Amino acid sequence: MSSFVAILLFSLVLSSFNFPSILSKFTHSDIILINCGSSSNVSVGNRVFLADNSDSENNILVTSERVFLSTNSTSLSSSTFGSQLYKTARLFKGISHYTFPIKKTGVYWIRLYFFPFFSQQYNLSLAKFSLSAKGFTLFKELQIENGSKVMEYSLNIVSNSLVLTFNPSTDSFAFINAIEIMLQPDELLPKAAKTVGLHESQKNLQEQALETTMRVNMGGQVVSPQNDTLWRNWFSDELFLVHNNAKFMSNITLVNYLKGKSTEEIAPRIVYGTATKLDIDGGEAVYFNISWQFDVDSGFEYLVRFHFCDIINASLQSPPFSVYINSWFVSTYADITNKKEDVVGAPYFMDVIVKIIDNSKLKVSLGRNSAGDMYANPFLNGIEIMKISNFRRSLDVLDTFTISNSKGKVLVLAGLAAGIFVVVLAVVLFLFCRRRRRLRLVGHSKTDGVAVNDNGAFLGSENVYNFPLLVIQEATNNFSENLVIGVGGFGKVYKGVLKDKMKVAVKRGVSESNQGLAEFTTEIEMLSQFRHRHLVSLIGYCDYHNEMIIIYEYMENGTLKDHLYGSDVESLSWKQRLQICIGSARGLHYLHTGSAKAIIHRDVKSANILLDENFMAKVADFGLSKIGPDIDKTHVSTAVKGSFGYLDPEYLTMQQLTDKSDVYSFGVVMLEVLCGRPVIDPSLPRDKVNLIEWAMKSYKRGQFEEVIDPRLAGQIKPEAALKFGELVEKCLAERGVFRPTMGDVLWNLEYVFQLEGPDNINTGYLSSSQVNHVNELETTTILSTAEISSDNLGDLADVSMSKVFAQMVNDEMR
Repeated sequence: MSSFVAILLFSLVLSSFNFPSILSKFTHSDIILINCGSSSNVSVGNRVFLADNSDSENNILVTSERVFLSTNSTSLSSSTFGSQLYKTARLFKGISHYTFPIKKTGVYWIRLYFFPFFSQQYNLSLAKFSLSAKGFTLFKELQIENGSKVMEYSLNIVSNSLVLTFNPSTDSFAFINAIEIMLQPDELLPKAAKTVGLHESQKNLQEQALETTMRVNMGGQVVSPQNDTLWRNWFSDELFLVHNNAKFMSNITLVNYLKGKSTEEIAPRIVYGTATKLDIDGGEAVYFNISWQFDVDSGFEYLVRFHFCDIINASLQSPPFSVYINSWFVSTYADITNKKEDVVGAPYFMDVIVKIIDNSKLKVSLGRNSAGDMYANPFLNGIEIMKISNFRRSLDVLDTFTISNSKGKVLVLAGLAAGIFVVVLAVVLFLFCRRRRRLRLVGHSKTDGVAVNDNGAFLGSENVYNFPLLVIQEATNNFSENLVIGVGGFGKVYKGVLKDKMKVAVKRGVSESNQGLAEFTTEIEMLSQFRHRHLVSLIGYCDYHNEMIIIYEYMENGTLKDHLYGSDVESLSWKQRLQICIGSARGLHYLHTGSAKAIIHRDVKSANILLDENFMAKVADFGLSKIGPDIDKTHVSTAVKGSFGYLDPEYLTMQQLTDKSDVYSFGVVMLEVLCGRPVIDPSLPRDKVNLIEWAMKSYKRGQFEEVIDPRLAGQIKPEAALKFGELVEKCLAERGVFRPTMGDVLWNLEYVFQLEGPDNINTGYLSSSQVNHVNELETTTILSTAEISSDNLGDLADVSMSKVFAQMVNDEMR
């Protein structure tokens, strides 16, 4: 059979099927499909992979012995796309070539199909080999041990032939099940793209080889090659979501391709018609960025293509959200779409190049532009990630660096050996210490010679108990729903009473949550090392089996939020509110300055400020806390966490956390204190929904009195209200550099307190003795910023639950 007859037969076969419209644009020279190692053609969907039984017919040059293999293995599911292609393979025992004629120059896809089946003579899972084309190394020493694998590459071919060179490793062989060569539409691969996090502003892609690392359809749906005009496979994004805060959307009929923008060849309608959006549970501590994470090879640049189509919002107004790769800002959605040309359901795409250094993850995040963008709906429809060849013209990680001489090899090997030794030693020490610590924490043991009571094991100077689960169950009546005093993102909080009649708050985490485990560990670590009058005290914990339980001192008067709005408890006076603000500021200031590195709370809100029986404020919930930057750094780059309405807009957009992020959140709390209403209240008119926007507009208009809680009428002096408003405005500055420190905030709050004067004291719930006690603690003197340091906090920093713990132990010993 001549080549002409083969081509004619191929064309006749194609014409008998109902192909996607794109096929009409291609001739046989544009599409080459080979069923390797087979003597017969195989149909896959609407395409026919031609037999590979004659070298001359397909212009294949084999420079070593040709071996055809076949199998009747049923280990591969018949539902696998192209499963028929995996029943045969061509095997190479030496360096061999596939040569394909190229009649039209351009960028081609090279799709390679592999399935390591076992035949009577060969076990293909043992094959190890390399592949190169057009001077590029596509992969090196590849070994596919199980499962089918499709590898896709893009090459700009300007000659009249394409040669694929298979090079088996020593004492091994190479194989291939099927090959697909296909010309890409001209608009598919850009000639250049802007870079993110690199020095160059553009990168020429026509001179590179690219490997498709990942092609993902958002919306939780797989798109098989049969449903793509260019036979691409799109995985579902469910496997790559970082947090459980996503909502899948679908509205394929709304997709309306806009001329000059994206096309169905860029991405099919089903990709643009499905999306994943940020799903927010308002009021709780949640992630305000929706993120996906992908495995990549360090040391390479990647072309990342974002696909957007707004099938969520009914109006033409683009939602104000931003796009990030790792910690780098990429663009805003509004800039991608260009509002002037936007139409409902119009697809858009954006290409960027990013280099991955010292990391094996590529993280894509979408988030609000600022904490006030409550109407934003961050979403994404699809994403493609393509590895770009390096300066060695290679796509293999083995070619990211080389060692030029034997001395260098020795040094590297020595360094690796030393590194392995250090790691092993560290692991051994960790396990040893962990074992000792667990022995110390057993409920019925002794520590430092102190007899242990029935409540738990006393940990000496740390003053932290590891409670047996049974003790906690008894204290909470087996976690009775009648004793629930709060519910948060971590879990439920119960009121408990220990055997010695001590009241405690018991926070029980959700054991299935990985994030809950991280918060559990963080909170124990933070609270076990810090003690302060205005930080809620940790009494103990329980990590028996899958339980994650933290026990705190019980705060009789609940949360500040409960006393401001949302409950039937009696309202606080202005004097009490000021004292609560001062106490909270002292606690946060101690966190920021009480150690070598600042502790950033990261979830400051009225629900996390607790009040004891004397209405003394104590900052609580340290599960999201983060150690601040090193002395030579300005910020900590980290994923955005916090509560909606309280988030620092600079942290939200740049993912750069500082102690000024807590200052912003505290400014929001101060507004709640003054106005007596939640940060976001959808039941109010549109201009009043967002407390920050409404209050700051009123302040700038000189009408600040209209936002003040009516229950405070006659209690606030005008000069005190203006000073308080001025402080709030500074705390809520868009940029952290313009915000005061917590020391400055504390100084100004003390000043506002003195402006009110002693005659304005409204004792509220406090007895006269309690008032004197609180005043003695809280209103001694106004301190300057320099004076308010961890060294000068004196009795505040030293106050802890130590005496309480000691008394508990002594009582039990009696």
